[in-house]
Amino acid sequence: MRGMNGKYPKGPSHRLAPRMQHIQPFHVMDLLARARALEAAGREIIQLQIGEPDFPTPEPVRERAARVLQQDPIHYTPALGLPVLRAAIARHYAEAEGVEVAPERIVVTPGSSAGLQLVLAALVGRDDNVLMGDPGYPCNSNFVHLFEGRVIAVPTRPEDGFQPTPALLEQHADAGARVLLLASPANPTGSVLGEAALRALIDWAESRGIVVVMDEIYRGLFHGSDRPPTALTCSDELFVVNSFSKYYGMTGWRVGWVVAPEWAVEPLDRLAQNMYLSAPTLAQQAALAAFEPETLEILEQRRAEFTRRRDFLLPKLEALGFRIPVVPDGAFYLYADCSRFSRDSSRFVLDLLEQAGVAITPGRDFGTHRADTFVRFACTRPVPVLKKAVECIAEHLANPGR
Repeated sequence: MRGMNGKYPKGPSHRLAPRMQHIQPFHVMDLLARARALEAAGREIIQLQIGEPDFPTPEPVRERAARVLQQDPIHYTPALGLPVLRAAIARHYAEAEGVEVAPERIVVTPGSSAGLQLVLAALVGRDDNVLMGDPGYPCNSNFVHLFEGRVIAVPTRPEDGFQPTPALLEQHADAGARVLLLASPANPTGSVLGEAALRALIDWAESRGIVVVMDEIYRGLFHGSDRPPTALTCSDELFVVNSFSKYYGMTGWRVGWVVAPEWAVEPLDRLAQNMYLSAPTLAQQAALAAFEPETLEILEQRRAEFTRRRDFLLPKLEALGFRIPVVPDGAFYLYADCSRFSRDSSRFVLDLLEQAGVAITPGRDFGTHRADTFVRFACTRPVPVLKKAVECIAEHLANPGR
């Protein structure tokens, strides 16, 4: 229970499990709280820090949810998900990706975060090592610590698109490495693994008995006409985690899925039964409309809009003095080097919020490698709002401290 000051009271730390020493907060959530406090005080804040599309859930999805709510008693579903939704996801892979996936291999989860937890719970034991790129999605390392595994953060390079390579992994892996966690498109960089790079990483891991877990939650959000390959084109022995949150615009519905190897489905079923029983029934029903042609037309228009936003914001930031070493091919982020202005990106971000009214994310939310000199911009606001953000940032850089 929170105290009078709005904060949780501090209790004896010995009451907490030792793993809690390793669980780090989302630093961006503190920024979000501060941004909302400033808004409540009458300030106009342009929020470019949260990885959430600004578009509403597509109308066909909401309409289906409304119909189901009136007609369906909304009971639990099987732990692996509604059979009709698992079949729809399998059809999607066949039609959109050209990959045959049996519906029995698909596990519907309460968002991709639950999917990652489910997979890592099945794979990671105490002191098992998990390889992942740095920078990367901040929750990944926390999930590994939750199951008392060890994180091997691989410092990635701009010339490799901030993605791991077999050579880098060879330098950091050891005999205890059990899992390789990859992402394409990646957060925070928006980089995408091409087919050759993807195959090389998967071949490297599988030849060493290391299981690949592929984060594809930004899949569908790519720039250009060439759809990047899914990891499922390379192997049936890996795990792919996806979500209806980002491309499909269903962040608050909390529904995602895992494509698992056949041997892993039964263990995942047992874990799901115990961890959360099933994904929200109404959200699963609504997600069936995400694959309808009317919905996909809306989503493709939004994908094009994200590209327009990237193409507007990237050169504007570079003109201000930010350096963006990797032009993102997917997602809706720009990972920018701010070292021209500050060697402390966390301080820089806080000053930008307080003085310029623009909220972005510091690099320390995504790891430690060069984190003090990088920030992330989310292209999740319309171009006119992005234009105003650029103007506010420009004024702040020209007159720091005002």
